Amino acid sequence: MDNLVRLRTVVKQYEPAGPPALGGVDLTVAPGEAVAVMGPSGSGKSTLLNLVAGLDRPSGGEVEVAGTVLNRLSETALARFRRANIGIVFQFFHLLDELTARDNVLLPAQLAGSSRRAARARADELLEALGVAGRADAYPARLSGGERQRVAVARALINRPPLLLADEPTGAVDARAGAQVLGLLRDLNQGGQTVLLVTHDESLAKGAATRIETMRDGRWAA
Repeated sequence: MDNLVRLRTVVKQYEPAGPPALGGVDLTVAPGEAVAVMGPSGSGKSTLLNLVAGLDRPSGGEVEVAGTVLNRLSETALARFRRANIGIVFQFFHLLDELTARDNVLLPAQLAGSSRRAARARADELLEALGVAGRADAYPARLSGGERQRVAVARALINRPPLLLADEPTGAVDARAGAQVLGLLRDLNQGGQTVLLVTHDESLAKGAATRIETMRDGRWAA
């Protein structure tokens, strides 16, 4: 596969009379790349990530991930594809408060039909690798911001997705935890994980990405 992600003239229009959130964007991401998309608020970068994640649908053009054109899939098929192929790390973690760290990580594997035993082994392996094995039985309210983001990364990786998406992954953590997240994303990419992230954090983009693209007003900046 030449490219893991390919966007072809993608348009996203929310208001019929207003300017498009994305105005005919092309993008390719090769396997093993770490691409950071930067730009001011309202530039379209989060819209772009949501389209690649299959959380939103384009108004025009094609969004292709791992050889599949997402806008041709039904909602059921899209959810199934996303579980198997895309891991997502959000700015505000989106951990379930009533589940322990380990059970938060296990959830996508259980939804994908993995056995409890295999999923638990994978979850514990990830928590160990990410330095939070000792917090596996803690609930999110007892975790620091950096620990919660590491648990969120473990959850995103539990099903071994070829593509990891990160939406402002340092936006809700302090500087020390942000540096840890930067190192984590860099290590994952150096281990072969393909990463597409959007961020305002120039140090994160320069430290974790192999390529930086900038958006303005729904298009790539010149």
